[in-house]
Amino acid sequence: MNPALPCVISGMRPTGALHLGHFHGVLKTWVALQAEHDCRFFVADWHALTGASALPHDEAVYEMVVDWLAAGIDPERTTLFLQSRMPEHAELFTLLAMHTPLAWLERVPGFREKADQHPTYGLLGYPLLQAADILAHKGEWVPVGQDQAAHLELAREVARRFNHRSGRQLFPMPQARFSDAPRLTGLDGQKMSKSAGNAIGMRESPASVHAKLRAMPTDPQRVHRHDAGEPERCPVWALHAVITPSDDRADLAAGCRTAGIGCLDCKGALADRIVAQQAPWRERAAALEPKQVHWLMEVGTERARAYARKTLREVREVLSFQAEA
Repeated sequence: MNPALPCVISGMRPTGALHLGHFHGVLKTWVALQAEHDCRFFVADWHALTGASALPHDEAVYEMVVDWLAAGIDPERTTLFLQSRMPEHAELFTLLAMHTPLAWLERVPGFREKADQHPTYGLLGYPLLQAADILAHKGEWVPVGQDQAAHLELAREVARRFNHRSGRQLFPMPQARFSDAPRLTGLDGQKMSKSAGNAIGMRESPASVHAKLRAMPTDPQRVHRHDAGEPERCPVWALHAVITPSDDRADLAAGCRTAGIGCLDCKGALADRIVAQQAPWRERAAALEPKQVHWLMEVGTERARAYARKTLREVREVLSFQAEA
């Protein structure tokens, strides 16, 4: 960890073991950024309470963090922490709420649609709590999906307003960092999602990966093996586009269009790629002990609190509140 480097901050709600969509949409970016940035990644368990039918549990948190570490997140270079153990985030959220116009929150895309189902203050304040998560660490870069772009714009507006009113450039303007594969296709051709039941887990067994891919739908116009196909019509190809190197994809595409290979051949090549990608993840995860993972989170949370406390002292000074002793 090096606070002199640009700060990257991002969080993930604890839904348990992760799938390939999480890796290619988020984790791959996290791993790449940690080499040249001060990265702080957190378990967003407060955010998980918004509209939740059940509370997040320890096992879900543990399985998710194990997948972070398995993907290559290095706790020697990166701070990992629990959002719910950060009272500084809650305090900054409260202080920012006193200066944030209600209309800013009501216009965030998606709020009114979700409010019909879960009309809570937590839902209304969700993007402002995200802003507090970012600004408590003076985050400069925030890896997010395209669906979170409006939330990040709100964080910039909140930071800009606070800076202007205080007469100090206390908060930087956080910028989005988007993945090159924000939407990974699932087994049914729709976006990969655990809730949709169309996902392949990061640490799923090779046998299960091969079985799931064999059952995937393909080009609907290719009925028999000897029929020519069109990769762009095939859901399997959407996975190849993210996972398989371009030279190999060119050979597979040519084989599909000339009926030189069958759909099962194409699926088998994809399954082999996925299993090879998963191998180091399974190996790293197998080497982790539960006590080790919990200890890493404890150490990271205390480190993150030290960063956030410094920011809150500055905020309290600007607002003429007595700083914490």
